[in-house]
This record gives sequence, structure tokens and C-alpha cells, in this order.
Amino acid sequence: MAILLEGLCFGEGPRWRDGKLWFSDMHDQRVCTVTTAGEKQVVLKLEDDQPSGLGWLPNGRLLVVSMTKRQLLIFDGTTLEVYADLSHLAPYHCNDMVVDSAGRAYVGNFGFNLHQQAKPRKTNLIRVDPDRSAKVVAEDLFFPNGTVITPDEKTLIVGETFARVLSAFDTDPDGGLSDRRVWAQLPKGAVPDGICLDSGGGIWSASPSSNDCIRQIEGGEVTHRIDTGRGAFACMIGGDNLFVLTSSSSDPAKCRANRDARIEVFPAPYSAAGYP
Repeated sequence: MAILLEGLCFGEGPRWRDGKLWFSDMHDQRVCTVTTAGEKQVVLKLEDDQPSGLGWLPNGRLLVVSMTKRQLLIFDGTTLEVYADLSHLAPYHCNDMVVDSAGRAYVGNFGFNLHQQAKPRKTNLIRVDPDRSAKVVAEDLFFPNGTVITPDEKTLIVGETFARVLSAFDTDPDGGLSDRRVWAQLPKGAVPDGICLDSGGGIWSASPSSNDCIRQIEGGEVTHRIDTGRGAFACMIGGDNLFVLTSSSSDPAKCRANRDARIEVFPAPYSAAGYP
């Protein structure tokens, strides 16, 4: 393990693009990039919300999940504006997102007030189409979080954090989801937060409850496990590296006080595949 970057409030939504790792420093309200040499750059700051999931439209414009406002924002490098309002569909804070090759964005949400220890409840997955319309495409998900799409774009897999499961759906040509099934159950004590897909057909799950990052193949067999020694909240493959975003806590106040979140780097046995 090597530490690429430290001193963050809380890293989320890592994405590899143009030779850099993009990520949201959620509780510092910033979207940033970092090179493999550890050179950090702030891309944008949200003045009154927290960023989470990141993705790009086919024209290269950046989409950013605005969590508490339950909006999807678009950034062209200069101007940041609302791309779609999801507040009428998402019961609580929005979180992670994946964008397919057609520019359809699939956005998850908490479903309940996690940090105030509200009673957990199931929620939905929302799709935002290129015409900026939004609709619910899956329901009864238990904290839909990290999401990936296979290279052939025929299967979408979402991590249901509080169900401890990776759930798969067939994707229709119009972006609809069907035939929900269990792709893999997480091992005892582990939960999927951020996830990423590799060229060997495996999915890596960052698990904050078990302080590790776990690779599974369909059916649930664990092929690799990396002990991070602290909460692992998100992961992404870039080049030969597996980037794991870790923190001692996810509580907003503690994250801002501690600023001990970091990005750790491990050798990746397989290259990245699919989306994001």
C-alpha cells in the first residue's frame, strides 16, 4: 500500500479519466483531481451542498451529484448549473452514480437520514436521460450505492449497502432495468459502498464495516481481499492501480474535524472494465 493523497475530509466517487483520478471531497464540498504523482487540483466547489457521484456525458461535460439538494449538476469547465432536479423522486440524500455511453445517468439515494440514525428503509434508483428527464427505474433497494455497468452495457450492478448484496439487472436498449437478481452476497461483516468492475469479470467492493476492499466474481466467491485497517468507502481502477478511498469516519462533523481521509494505492490484478 502507498498513500497517494491525505488530509481530505471524506473522499467519494473516484473516477479515472485522462490519466488522473477524479473524486469528490464530499464534506469539503469540492470536486478534485489527483495525478499518480500526488498532484492535487480543485476542479470546482459547491458553495451550499456536498458533491458525491461523478460522470461524463458523451460531449465531455461533467455531471456531479448534489447530495442534499437532490440534484444532478452539469459543469462545462466554467459554468455550473442544474441538469436535473431529483427532489420529487429521491426520498433522501442522493449519493453515487454511473453514466452509460449514451449519457444516461443512474443515481442512487440514501432513502433515510443515516447520520441521525433514522429507521432504515428501502428506496429507489433514478435514471436521468439525455433530455434531462428523470424517472425511477428500480425500487425496494436497501441503500443503493456504488453502481457499475458491464462493457457490453447489458447488465447494471448496484451495491445495496444495508442488504450486503450486489444486485444485477438486465438493461434494455432504452435504459430500462429488468430481471433483478443477486450477483453476489458480501461476506459476513462486509458491506458494499463504492464498487468498480475489472476486466477479469470481478467487482471490487470498498467495505467500511470490515475495513477492507474485496474482489468477488459472480456467485460470490472472494478472490482477493485487501486489508485497509480503516474504513474503505470507495474504489476505482486506473492503469495498473487500484485506488481505495479510506477514512476513520463518515460522520460529517468528525470528517471536517479530523481531515484524516486519504487515497491509498494498491497493485490491481486486472485492468478496469465497463462503466464508470
